[in-house]
Amino acid sequence: MKNSIKIGFIIILLFIPDFFNLANEKEKYKIRTVVIDAGHGGHDSGCLGAPSNSKEKNVTLAVALKLGALITKNFPDIKVIYTRKTDVFIELHERAGIANRNNADLFISIHCNANANTAAFGAETYLMGLHKTDANLDVSKRENAVITLEKDYKNQYDGFDPNAPETHIILSLNQNAHIEQSTLLAGFIQKQFKELGRYSRGVKQAGFLVLYKTAMPAVLIETGFLTNPSEGSYLISDEGQSKLSSSIFKGFKSYKDVMEGNSSEIAEIPKEAPTPPKEEPKEKPKEDPKPIVSDPEKMEGIKFKVQIFATKGTINTETGKFSKVEKLHKEMLGDIKRFLCGPFSTFKEADNYRKKIIPLGFTDAYVVVYKDGVRLSGSEANAYLK
Repeated sequence: MKNSIKIGFIIILLFIPDFFNLANEKEKYKIRTVVIDAGHGGHDSGCLGAPSNSKEKNVTLAVALKLGALITKNFPDIKVIYTRKTDVFIELHERAGIANRNNADLFISIHCNANANTAAFGAETYLMGLHKTDANLDVSKRENAVITLEKDYKNQYDGFDPNAPETHIILSLNQNAHIEQSTLLAGFIQKQFKELGRYSRGVKQAGFLVLYKTAMPAVLIETGFLTNPSEGSYLISDEGQSKLSSSIFKGFKSYKDVMEGNSSEIAEIPKEAPTPPKEEPKEKPKEDPKPIVSDPEKMEGIKFKVQIFATKGTINTETGKFSKVEKLHKEMLGDIKRFLCGPFSTFKEADNYRKKIIPLGFTDAYVVVYKDGVRLSGSEANAYLK
């Protein structure tokens, strides 16, 4: 009897490691805490917009609160923390400190862009890293200049001087330890901006003090140019802010699914961020002079198209690069015109055509999927994009 008990005990001991390994496998990575940072605030207005009385601090707060509400509604188990929920000034180092003290899994900082060229437009998402262009450096210098409003900022930021160009270069060499995850999130966010019909300026790197000391994946989103009259009006509108927050949320959801092992979706990250047009046309051409139909032919089964451009404005398709695109047509999404070519019978055919028109200047072109004439998105579309 005693021997049988001993044998049974030994067997239990042998299986204990397997039991704990099984338990550990079930404990998958989970995103539990997200910190949302509304840029600027209080006596720091951020950039001022072309629309009268528009301030960056108000737009960022509105988008941040809407984004947090979407995360809380859809994922009640995720703790959402805001660096600010009202119009108050928070020092940059404290924003990172809030995320670090709460062991956040993600840090999302929301901003609006500005440019002396009031025709500049589009959205871009940054992560901590090397300045690839002077334009990236200019954006980080503008955002980092906020520290001059703080007391004792040179000690708080290791002697950083926002007025000395070389210090921005040194700062950018501090590569984010979570650069792969940050890039993944940034790519998903930009993908959603494109789906919305916004002009995507791409995923970029620069040295931002607000990202400098974060100990988790972190991105800084420039939602658009407040200094552009038309884009500024969109940014300050409730509709625009709701659509922007929804796009960021969808990007976050895609990132969450991948990180938690529920999806293998890949966000396409451009090697070089696309260069936007220098300015929007001052005189709008006659609306779409070339006959464009909503659906060139009835599509049955799985078909593919290449989306090359989206806008709320007008496009002259008889001149320039548009005139060189075959099977060009448009689809309406609300008041947004989406310009596409196709359809194609296989993904390979569509992707080859996408590659063919990139030299024409359509660097943002991408393949979309239709089933019986209905456009697919998300995991449904990804199943055919290979």
